Amino acid sequence: MAPKWIRGTLVCAYQLSITCGLLAASIVNLLTSDLNGSSAYRIPIGLQLTWACVLCLGLLILPETPRYLIKCGDKHAAGLALSRLRRLDITHPALVEELAEIEANHEYELALGSATYRDVFCGTPHLGRRLLTGCGLQMLQQLTGINFIMYYGTTFFKSAGVSNPFLISLVLNVINVVSTIPGLFVVESWGRRKLLMVGAIGMAICQLIIAIIYTAAGEGMQPLIAELLITFLSIFVFFYAASWGPVAWVVTSEIYPLKVRAKSMSISTASNWLLNFGIAYGTPFLVEEGTGSASLGAKIFYIWGAFCVLGGIFVYCMIYETSKISLEQIDEMYERVHFAWKSKEFVPSWSFQQLRDDGFADSGIPPPEHELEPSRTGSTTDTSIQTIHTDTNHEENQSEEDKIIHQMGMGNVDFSY
Repeated sequence: MAPKWIRGTLVCAYQLSITCGLLAASIVNLLTSDLNGSSAYRIPIGLQLTWACVLCLGLLILPETPRYLIKCGDKHAAGLALSRLRRLDITHPALVEELAEIEANHEYELALGSATYRDVFCGTPHLGRRLLTGCGLQMLQQLTGINFIMYYGTTFFKSAGVSNPFLISLVLNVINVVSTIPGLFVVESWGRRKLLMVGAIGMAICQLIIAIIYTAAGEGMQPLIAELLITFLSIFVFFYAASWGPVAWVVTSEIYPLKVRAKSMSISTASNWLLNFGIAYGTPFLVEEGTGSASLGAKIFYIWGAFCVLGGIFVYCMIYETSKISLEQIDEMYERVHFAWKSKEFVPSWSFQQLRDDGFADSGIPPPEHELEPSRTGSTTDTSIQTIHTDTNHEENQSEEDKIIHQMGMGNVDFSY
């Protein structure tokens, strides 16, 4: 729905809303922490129902996206939706061009047939790699240790000798909200890759420092340890809230083509909640002392720090830079750029609308009045487009996919590289 130049910022605003909700929950917990009886938990749960009702009412007025309406075959409604989102007249040239690009991309995807869950893993271009990227990023987001702090922070602070654990938990939630705001401004200027790598490095340093301090400190240094714990956890929350908190959702919302977007997003989001459940269930057994527990205590920060280091490596090797290009052009990037660390240099060389309207030949040779521009990407591709001369029996040798494209009036379009 969002234009490409602010798409990341708007998705980050989604994470900002989540952090505001966490802050509100922390305030309620602080206010009810001294209550006796069942009201200590009935009040927080009752207030949650209020926001559930607000969410249900909001769904009634939630507009459909232009891409979804194009997929449903309602071009007029898609134009109206896009006009509403861009605040432009439906006849504005920029809006007409964007709608035509969305429609041309959808027609190409229809020519390839309907999507199944098998296509999510084995489809082209590189859908399996994209799914691995999305699932891996969502899993590593949970393994940074943020949920340990948000779920069990008060219990852990109390065991660490912090005098007012509920107040410290509230302070961390305030930092969580405020620190998300810088991410809104730099997610487009820095890009997804740089922001995620800086965040992973910052989080890893904080986690490992906490673990080392706890390992090396003596019994008589508990007040100092508590102060250092709060300090470095605050810095950790800053790095997380400005990077991995929002940007993981930005990347997973961008890398999947329309054909499999719903299925791929469902799988990657499921991996997020699977790890969320696993961490919430298993962490007490890792931290607490007693029979059947690992009794790690603060040494668990070694684990979170190691996963933060792994997250930085994963971003460098797997995350493509998707800022400042349209969702349709991301397909071209995955086709042409073979290594994620070279994706920053990618420059789109065509659009689905251009291929459909300019009438490039099946052989990849442009008409006489056109000259196909060579790719300017930083991929390892030796040549931008290979020209292939077809024989006179081309129609007899057409595949089923070629016949479908020809029936749609797009037989003169070269979709290969």
